[in-house]
Amino acid sequence: MGHEFVVIMRLAVCCLVLASAAVADEPRFVWPNGARAAVSLAYDDALDSQLDHAIPALNRHGLKGSFYLTLSSTTLAQRMPEWRVAAGQGHELGNHSLFHQCSRRPAGRDWVLPENDLDQTSVAQLVAQIRVGNTMLHAIDGRSERSYTMPCGDLDAGGKPYLGKLRQDFIAIKSGHGAVVADMRTLDPYAVPVWVPVAVSGAQLIDAAQRAAASGTMVNFTFHGIGGDHLSVSSAAHEQLLAHLAEHRDIYWTDTFLNIMKHVKREQMR
Repeated sequence: MGHEFVVIMRLAVCCLVLASAAVADEPRFVWPNGARAAVSLAYDDALDSQLDHAIPALNRHGLKGSFYLTLSSTTLAQRMPEWRVAAGQGHELGNHSLFHQCSRRPAGRDWVLPENDLDQTSVAQLVAQIRVGNTMLHAIDGRSERSYTMPCGDLDAGGKPYLGKLRQDFIAIKSGHGAVVADMRTLDPYAVPVWVPVAVSGAQLIDAAQRAAASGTMVNFTFHGIGGDHLSVSSAAHEQLLAHLAEHRDIYWTDTFLNIMKHVKREQMR
């Protein structure tokens, strides 16, 4: 029994050594400029408060954001020159579909118009519309690389999954839930989780960024209204987050979602 025990222990030690060596050999996920985490500041639905409050705040702090435009938005039609200026300032204009179609089935979705019911839209129809959206965005900012955020987190059109049809059209897609990514090497660039903060404090926003830094991964904020409009976060809370990120650039790499995900895909291939 004594000899068998020694043999077993030696085998266990060998396994631990091999496992440790394998972990050590795996390339460390590296963020630019020695940062400990990446931060994506995104804003959905093409809202007035984003032009009036979010973009000026980002510019003051020298930070870049990603704005996912609903292409049929009145704000886009009436203030297109301002969105074009934002793109020229280095902010990303992303695709959020033409009509923001969502399923009417879940509770609380009374605001979804019958003609925008995703359950009554085929995969082919939706994919074609999203591709038209990319053409419209190109006409605004002249860019060809794009990312997409799915409306309402709904994965199906007409009862069938549609995101798989769009993988060649986008660098990355947001289609999951959760603020902080658990593991950058296993992250699917076409199922990136996001957090939609609503009526939260600046301290709560900063806490999410700090958790990303502690894990060495990334945090994906998806805001809507800033100091107004729907699903709103106060301008004060938003300002506190931006000030924290700007003050700690050595910790956080804050960039557009497109740029972050291009870096992630390169790192995943190392």
